[in-house]
Amino acid sequence: MSWRGFPRRIATGLAGIGAALSLAPVAQAEDGYDLWLRHAPLEGEALERLRNFAPRVEVENDSGGEAPTLEIAARELGLGLERLSGQPLESGAELRSVIALDCGSDPAGTGEYTVRSNAKGIAVGGPGELSCLYGAYALLRELSQGADPRSLDIASAPAMPLRMLNHWDNPDGHVERGYAGRSIFDWWHLPERLDQRMLDYARANASIGINAVAVNNVNARAFMLEPRYIAKLARLADAWRPFGIRVFLSARFSAPREIGGLDSADPLDPAVRAWWAGKADEIYAAIPDFGGFLVKANSEGQPGPQDYGRTHADGANMMAEALGERGTVIWRAFVYSEHDETDRAKQAYAEFVPLDGAFAENVIVQVKNGAIDFQPREPFHPMFGATPNTRLMLEAQITKEYLGFASHLAYLAPMWEEVLDADTGRGATVAQVVAPVGMAGVANTGSDRNWSGSDFDQANWYAFGRLAWDPSLSSEQIAREWAAQTFSRDPAFIDAVVPIMLASRQAVVDYMTPLGLAHLMDTGHHYGPAPWICELERPEWNPCYYHRADAEGIGFDRTSGGSDALAQYAPSVAARWSDPASIDPAYLLWFHRVGWDHRMRSGRSLWAELVARYDSGVGDVDRMTETWRGLADHVDPQRHRAVAENLAIQRREARWWRDASLAYWQSVNGLELPAGTRPPAESLDHYRSLTFPEAPGN
Repeated sequence: MSWRGFPRRIATGLAGIGAALSLAPVAQAEDGYDLWLRHAPLEGEALERLRNFAPRVEVENDSGGEAPTLEIAARELGLGLERLSGQPLESGAELRSVIALDCGSDPAGTGEYTVRSNAKGIAVGGPGELSCLYGAYALLRELSQGADPRSLDIASAPAMPLRMLNHWDNPDGHVERGYAGRSIFDWWHLPERLDQRMLDYARANASIGINAVAVNNVNARAFMLEPRYIAKLARLADAWRPFGIRVFLSARFSAPREIGGLDSADPLDPAVRAWWAGKADEIYAAIPDFGGFLVKANSEGQPGPQDYGRTHADGANMMAEALGERGTVIWRAFVYSEHDETDRAKQAYAEFVPLDGAFAENVIVQVKNGAIDFQPREPFHPMFGATPNTRLMLEAQITKEYLGFASHLAYLAPMWEEVLDADTGRGATVAQVVAPVGMAGVANTGSDRNWSGSDFDQANWYAFGRLAWDPSLSSEQIAREWAAQTFSRDPAFIDAVVPIMLASRQAVVDYMTPLGLAHLMDTGHHYGPAPWICELERPEWNPCYYHRADAEGIGFDRTSGGSDALAQYAPSVAARWSDPASIDPAYLLWFHRVGWDHRMRSGRSLWAELVARYDSGVGDVDRMTETWRGLADHVDPQRHRAVAENLAIQRREARWWRDASLAYWQSVNGLELPAGTRPPAESLDHYRSLTFPEAPGN
């Protein structure tokens, strides 16, 4: 996927662009590095149409000066068109059509673009240079799926202004909750040496509309605000700017005390405010378009304003004042600390909703999709729609901390679609609530050659970008786009692999946390089942805290008779979930504690339904494995084998999850398995004895 240098000629035919870039052919042995930007040669009618179209690329540069973004757009079209056509056009060959990149120079442009066929060829337009870049990628996306270059009529604009990746990468190269190798950021050699991977990463992000990146872990190190790291960050910002990407930095709230020589980090202390103002000025002197700070405060032991008796608004507004109109403070609502509250799910709402309207205009509160922590399934967070005077953005997790790491195939677009489409009961869907601000995704990239640890996890990176640009896209449409560009356009392949993707997340829910159960993973690394852990120091660290199973029943009562977390939702939503007899079974045990003999919609008892869900998840993985085995003729051997090996791991671990969970539930409820059900392969003592100190990502 990599390329180097700028073309000396912008208006050129395919052969000219190829010569300027010294393009190498698509590698025969595919390793996943090219992601969805392979631009594999077309076949049949689609190939004939493109070769007959015979385009050259022309760029209108009204400014007359350097236009690196336009140059990248032209280069991308040249690279993509050569690969799609399967051969460079010969010098002097008749070029029948023109692809004209004709965009304005509005620096504040959002990237909205048009791609329209006309009598001369194709016109790519929009108000700013970024429009031509996004339009070029959109054109290649359509051509890669076999579209007729003479029949294009596309107009698109981003639904959300901020489409952001949050990296949980540490400066020493370790990635918290990372399952794709080491960090992609080579801080040690920056600023002198910029790894080519940084440009290839920016290119992939731009191709799906991502326009902001927080480069370091929210569990931040204060020294990343020191001058030596500002210089490193500036080198990244310079490299990414032509791709429309602004850099953000996760800032440690206690930095004035840790590196600034102050005795306090109290946000109301004038010396502290002056320190942050000076630091912001220092950063903007090096990076004029610096995006701002991402802050995790008073959560999981991180310092914050509450250490000084102040509110989240006090802390966020102090930092926002330092940035001024130049940038934004993104303040995470994931507050998770030891407290007297009876339900961890209520804490964020309790702390932030009373502060509605208290945050500065350049503060965004970043809210996870659910109230606990990126579980395989959670109801949407009750803060969405509850703070009309506070700017909220959605935080999703692209890396799969709780969905099988990089080994399990779990396509997450259905999860995010489920959240975005949820009606908050307060006059808007979640998508409508966050549309004025944006979405952030915890990145799944790493040093592995395929970027994400497994080939199918690339689909989650792709899907996040596409949904942040246009949340009205369906999971199926995105899956079809990605699969066609990444593996094969053959309809037989697409029709087989897309159903696998669409069913995969529900399969994980069923064999891990069915019927609204949550947080049953082993503690710390979150690898594997451990519903039996009940005695850790902090109650909310224990899976038992969440399932509350005993001989009488199972589930967390969040109704008025329990923690009353349901009251944090709008009345119409609470009414929909308040009755265990009528609630969507997917959320039953999230909101209700019921007996093992509770009658389900299926007519089964809860116990029988729970067993059936575990078996369904395992069966789905078996079917996914068999389907993939039959697709070997459509995928190169290297990637087909890699996916097959991961499915073998998933198949084994799905059985482990099912068997260990059922063994524990039986030890609690004393019930026999329904007739004909396969018993767990091992004893509960065996499953409890398993330890994995080497599990990644912790």
